[in-house]
Amino acid sequence: MLRLALKMLFGDTAKFLMLVAGIVFATFLMAQQSAVFCGLMSWTTATLKNVPAPLWVVEAKVEQVNETNPLLDTDVARVRSVDSVAWAAPIYSNILRARLANGSFKIIQMIGIDATTFAGAPVKIKEGNIHDLRLPHAVIIDDLAVKRLAEVRGKEVKLGDTFEINDQEARVVGIADTVQSFTGGPYVWTTYERALQYAPPQRKMLSAVIAAPREGISESQCAQDIAKETGLKAYLNRGFAFGDDQDFNTSTVWWYVRNTGIPFSFGITVAIGFIVGIAISSQTFYSFVLEHMKHLGALKAMGASTWTLCLMLLTQAFTVGFIGYGIGLFCTAMFAFPALKNEQPPFYMPELVPPIVFGVILFICGLSALLGIWRVARLEPAMVFRG
Repeated sequence: MLRLALKMLFGDTAKFLMLVAGIVFATFLMAQQSAVFCGLMSWTTATLKNVPAPLWVVEAKVEQVNETNPLLDTDVARVRSVDSVAWAAPIYSNILRARLANGSFKIIQMIGIDATTFAGAPVKIKEGNIHDLRLPHAVIIDDLAVKRLAEVRGKEVKLGDTFEINDQEARVVGIADTVQSFTGGPYVWTTYERALQYAPPQRKMLSAVIAAPREGISESQCAQDIAKETGLKAYLNRGFAFGDDQDFNTSTVWWYVRNTGIPFSFGITVAIGFIVGIAISSQTFYSFVLEHMKHLGALKAMGASTWTLCLMLLTQAFTVGFIGYGIGLFCTAMFAFPALKNEQPPFYMPELVPPIVFGVILFICGLSALLGIWRVARLEPAMVFRG
């Protein structure tokens, strides 16, 4: 009977393709928009990935890494004085404007790090040497800045090139591989003292203190010790995790979820995919059942039980769901290749997204089959013989 159900499904080519198209559209829209949303949220924590440190110490009311409240320079010494801290270093992080030789301006994310230890330096330097950062006017740029800071279209920045930050020269001595920032500006590293010269002056300039615990002491315990002895907030830097209030990545992502319209915008698009998937699948599948009502009635007249007919409808609906889901994920993967290559738009698909989308597709297919089951359950075999 199940083989007969599949023959009925594949035999009606127009309805079959319409059903698959609805599932493909719903799968692609939900998976693709979810991945773009997750990618955009990963950009909000780019600074934490590009400036590696086990602990970030900030002012007590700070909730996200892109908007910190300046600290006093003496706070670095206060953090270092905590017994469970192995080392601590200052960090300057702010959005500045770079001026090119042709007069155009570009937004950059300036990072100032300790000139002695280079704590907070880029994880992967593709060209140049980190020690050259101690040279006069030296900066390290990321691979995005290679294109963004180019004076002529098609020409890329190379080692030795210069530009201006706040009317002061900046000479490129290194190129790093980084994660793109949420603001869209490229990352530029220099020493902490030089970053303060580039930046507009204000009373407090220290953005944060990065630190690490002593051997044998957990990061969580060290963070608690720092908060207790200094009154500052110490966040862990170990990656986004639901419910982890101590992690700076998690706190940053939830801040953007609560305070921006990004989740609502993407949520509306995902909801549209869900609604359209239900509308197309339900209507088309119900029409498919009505067209084959005589065949189903004949089977029921020959002794097929209502349960058997319902099982046939479920087989047809979930077969369409499996095929449409597979094609939809394939289309999402095809979208991901150029997105990952060009870094536009952001694309990151967590492991939870495919099974969640699959569960939603099964729900859509089950709901579509339910309409047909409701119609078949009321079917009287005698209707087949009415002329």
